[in-house]
Amino acid sequence: MDMVINGVTRGMRGEVRVPPDKSISHRAAILGALAEGVTTARPFLRSADCLSTLACLRSLGVELGLEGEALRVEGRGPGGWREPQGPLDAGNSATTMRLLAGALAAMPFRCEIRGDSSLSRRPMARIVEPLRDMGAEVEALGEGSRPPLVIRGGRLRGIDYEMPVDSAQLKSALLMAGLQAEGETRVRGGKASRDHTERMLALMEADISFQEDAVVVRRSSLRGREVAVPGDISSASFLLAAAALLPGSRLVLREVGLNPTRAGFLSVLNSMGALVMESSYRESANEPRGDLEVGSAVLSGVEVEGWRIPAMIDEVPLLAVLGCRAKGETVVRGAGELRVKESDRIAAMCAELARMGGRLEELEDGFVAYGPTPLKGARVDSHGDHRIAMSLAVAALCAEGETVISGWECVDISFPGFAELLRSIL
Repeated sequence: MDMVINGVTRGMRGEVRVPPDKSISHRAAILGALAEGVTTARPFLRSADCLSTLACLRSLGVELGLEGEALRVEGRGPGGWREPQGPLDAGNSATTMRLLAGALAAMPFRCEIRGDSSLSRRPMARIVEPLRDMGAEVEALGEGSRPPLVIRGGRLRGIDYEMPVDSAQLKSALLMAGLQAEGETRVRGGKASRDHTERMLALMEADISFQEDAVVVRRSSLRGREVAVPGDISSASFLLAAAALLPGSRLVLREVGLNPTRAGFLSVLNSMGALVMESSYRESANEPRGDLEVGSAVLSGVEVEGWRIPAMIDEVPLLAVLGCRAKGETVVRGAGELRVKESDRIAAMCAELARMGGRLEELEDGFVAYGPTPLKGARVDSHGDHRIAMSLAVAALCAEGETVISGWECVDISFPGFAELLRSIL
């Protein structure tokens, strides 16, 4: 499906709410299914990825249902899961596949998890090897340790594991396996990656502790809880960026998640010259949240690397758009993980923005964007990647003329109704 967007000269104005946080929605469903008692997540993100998680859990015998804006999970502990009748379908969702692999590692049955063509290209060795070390039988059937995954649960033992990359999905998989393992599971490193799993485990009364550079979990039972899900900061970032770029903007976003491990884009946007103001800060269900207000600004290039990358990994493609419109050079390094997302996000953004007149230099682990460069409407490709599609939509709003984005349907993976929301505030 194509999306047609015309460049605009007016700014964004209004007050809106973005969809519920995707990462927290996934975790509430899976941890609620491992818990004893009822877990309610409100509001729950009804995106394609999160619905894939629910479909997999139903196939595993978990009783759950969507009631209005809420998800209700009837948790019966790990013992309530049953062997599925066929392969589980994770769709496009690597979060579904990797987190479920950790949860399934101790189950007394065989399970296969498949995905679509995009997910089938994602690397899985990073979870296969440590789960094997814990005692599970895990095999990636695809070439180069890619999906599908076959898991035969076993008697698990805790391990002391040093994270090779800052991956919240890997960390979460090991913590979920550690809940069902003998002894303690210690995950060292990875502190820059998002910590929603640790926060929710603490909320659900897991035996979890935190050390200077490690998270330690021991065999424990979870208790079902009410999970208040904030707005997704990654989804909010596309609106914040567009408002900063379009003259005359004044936009307020209500109830956005402000978890420090996810809010790196806010500090980078401020460093570029935008003024993002936070208000009404509070915590609920162990997650910080608040309102954000942003207006149009003249932006300058920045350099982003090191520990700042994991805290804004989903927003790096968007930074390429900002870099094309900012004064000077915007340099991103240390983002090689973007090569193995739903698409090669580095190559995709450099190629598609070049079609619109952007000047970018592709690096092995990032890019350099040169600005300010006028952008012109063009036919561009989403590469089947929701983050690419929405980043190109922001570029299209700032471009002269008409832009046609192919493969627009992928936006439903994380932000259903994105186009309609844009129209409502322009």
